[in-house]
Amino acid sequence: MLNRRTGLLFVVSAVLFGGTFVAAKVGLDHLPPLLFVALRFDIGAVVLAAFAATRLSWADLRPRTLGDVAGILATGALVIGLTNALLFLGQQYVTSGVAAVVFSLNPILTPVFAGLLLSTERLSHRGIAGMGLGLLGVVLVANPEPSALLGNGPGVPLLFAAAVVGALGVVLIRRADATISSTARTVWGVPIAAVLSHAMSFAAGESMAGVTMAPAAVAALLYVGVFSGAIAYLAYFALIDETDPTRANLLFYFVPVVSAVGGWALLGETLSVLSMAGFAVIFVGFLLVSGLWANTSRMLSTAVAPLKR
Repeated sequence: MLNRRTGLLFVVSAVLFGGTFVAAKVGLDHLPPLLFVALRFDIGAVVLAAFAATRLSWADLRPRTLGDVAGILATGALVIGLTNALLFLGQQYVTSGVAAVVFSLNPILTPVFAGLLLSTERLSHRGIAGMGLGLLGVVLVANPEPSALLGNGPGVPLLFAAAVVGALGVVLIRRADATISSTARTVWGVPIAAVLSHAMSFAAGESMAGVTMAPAAVAALLYVGVFSGAIAYLAYFALIDETDPTRANLLFYFVPVVSAVGGWALLGETLSVLSMAGFAVIFVGFLLVSGLWANTSRMLSTAVAPLKR
């Protein structure tokens, strides 16, 4: 799965998306959720428009086939727009730990949709075991109260819907078999997500009236707009093209790890021994699914061989 390029794309995506949960905690204290998402993608669209104006030609951006159009719509409407709208709505009602656990069903759901819609993608028994370990690790990191997961509020259903839409969307992108690059699809997709989010915000009756933008809220909005609203998606969709939806979405197992470390460093949250154990379990699950387990086993065997003599 991994070479230097895909490894870099994976790390950039996981780190920047992980920071989103930390920034969302700050931003949602000041802005309505759907408006927060819409403004996020307004900023991302401007950043990507500037990038496209300097780095891409019209020939690079122009959709040529129905597959290109389908890929752009799946990118903008599903993976970016609707997924984030549901995610931010759900985060109003649950703790960040519960949000991390429920949304981390995304990597579990992705191979299900891939198996139904992409005949060439199947998980091995080792990969299935790795998926299970990854989810267990997320639960250990987040350590949510069982009562919060089983509550009757709308938070968990909204977050589960976000995981479903995100998983289905990345598989549909792969199925579309677009001819334009992932970069071009992202340049089109983020403005589509912004328009969709504004429409949902308007329908929900949200407005800027009475909103006070504290410096911390502005910083959070700039982060989710520039870093996790533009740069992270460029890396993420490139990663999908380089690998496949199932392996690309493994990064969402690492997002709670980044979020936990960021919360500890920036918000004064604690890191428990259970969380540290969860980090290790997630890493083992990743090695199994990614196919790197055999290489790691050989390296460990080589390292300990002299000790056995």
